[in-house]
Amino acid sequence: MRSDDPEATPVAEGFVLEFVHLFRGLSGESGLVQGWLGPALAEAGAELVDFNQLEGRRAGVARSDFLDQAAAHMWARVSRHPTGLDPEVVARRRRNAQAIIDFFDATPAHWESFAWQLAHVIQGPEAVAQLEQLIPMTPAEKDAVRLAVENGIPFGITPYYLSLFDFDSASRREDAQVRAQVIPPLHYVRRMIEHKQDREFAFDFMHERDTSPIDLVTRRYASIAILKPIDTCPQICVYCQRNWEIAGPMEASGFPAREKLDAALDWFAAHPELREVLVTGGDPFFLSDRRIKHILDRLAAMDHITNIRFGTRALVTLPMRVTDDLADLLSRYIAPGRRNVSVVTHIESAAEVTPEMADAAYRLRSRGLHLYNQQVFTLHTSRRFQAVANRVAMKKIGVDPYYTFYPKGKEETRDYVTPLARILQERKEEARLLPGMFRTDEPVFNVPRLGKNHVRARQDRELIAIRPDGRRVYLWHPWEKGIMPTEPWLYVDNGIHRYLEQLEEIGEDPAEYASIWYYY
Repeated sequence: MRSDDPEATPVAEGFVLEFVHLFRGLSGESGLVQGWLGPALAEAGAELVDFNQLEGRRAGVARSDFLDQAAAHMWARVSRHPTGLDPEVVARRRRNAQAIIDFFDATPAHWESFAWQLAHVIQGPEAVAQLEQLIPMTPAEKDAVRLAVENGIPFGITPYYLSLFDFDSASRREDAQVRAQVIPPLHYVRRMIEHKQDREFAFDFMHERDTSPIDLVTRRYASIAILKPIDTCPQICVYCQRNWEIAGPMEASGFPAREKLDAALDWFAAHPELREVLVTGGDPFFLSDRRIKHILDRLAAMDHITNIRFGTRALVTLPMRVTDDLADLLSRYIAPGRRNVSVVTHIESAAEVTPEMADAAYRLRSRGLHLYNQQVFTLHTSRRFQAVANRVAMKKIGVDPYYTFYPKGKEETRDYVTPLARILQERKEEARLLPGMFRTDEPVFNVPRLGKNHVRARQDRELIAIRPDGRRVYLWHPWEKGIMPTEPWLYVDNGIHRYLEQLEEIGEDPAEYASIWYYY
């Protein structure tokens, strides 16, 4: 088709590059015969050994020496991503905490109180003014927060989480993954405003409205269902799956009436086919201990429920909430050989793993509760070895990696989405260098209405097209296929070329990700 043809569809550079790399791969010209690590080690001066030419102890020693160099290279990359456990980071954040304490004319004892923290969440009309006095902000950040609070878009940051910010710069070189959790992009805010009146339809990506047999319950799978006894949190994550229904920080409207909760619990009692309940929301750890006890009493009386799982970000957003009383309460419902109680959190990066989180995790673990993590693999947590750093930090405090979520393809959170190829690349080229117990998480993709598909399972998806703008189009075959009749689901991915541009914008070298084109 002629370029001056008015019917022609413009073709982006990303489209061309997809086919350039496809043909390079088919002709053996990808330049990745030794993978990505071999050339990197060679450039660093490592001697590449042909182990097929060696035998016995000589081969063992040579391989061990080479693996030392590979591990050293990996740990050097991991060290680019500081954890909240590093002494210099801890000291800096304690200074930040003191600045917040002074700002609110409080005391260190107040800081340790989760009730005080909840009473001083940064939110509402004063949010921008408070943030401006505590942290550097870009004009876009100020505009986004101002627009959000003026238009009733849920927004809130706990004082504790704010102390994890970089108080010296708004460049995001040190705190991108932290700021991105709670400071919304302008595009997100504008989309939320545009659909303020119909957000329960516009943003319900998982179609919970179609999988809810009764208020406060969602069911997508045969043996587990979700109970949502709370519809609010102290802190609002920008890419929250339930941004279509979530109330502002700790708003009264986010706490369902006791009668509605009991009706939902009655539903669980009436379904003996279920074995597990995921108590989520909102954040159920911010119910009162009394309300949590009521829920546990009801569930424990159901003989068919053998696992009660709490989904919470309290360990991340406000670890002071995990008191001895709460940990004791949860542990009382563990009945060895009969019932287990577990906690799943969302630690997004090693920067969020702090001494306070470690203490909260230990309170739960020391009482027999199992701790797991679900990471959302966003642009801000997808740099080389960033997820590795997160896994290592989590294992230090006793949290087991469980899922790595490909971010849901919600249009309003487009600034957070990575290509599917990147999560595959991370699993193969980075996570694989860790011990098996450090990489127990499974990468998954959520199909609307139907739930999780394993990303590593190639039979669950097909690459069926590449759009002119360079975005791949996948046909996802839900987990139900082969079990019962269901329809596949079409998904337009984020473009690889655009993603590499975004990485470059935040200071990464796109050449380090060159093999991403060969993951499908």
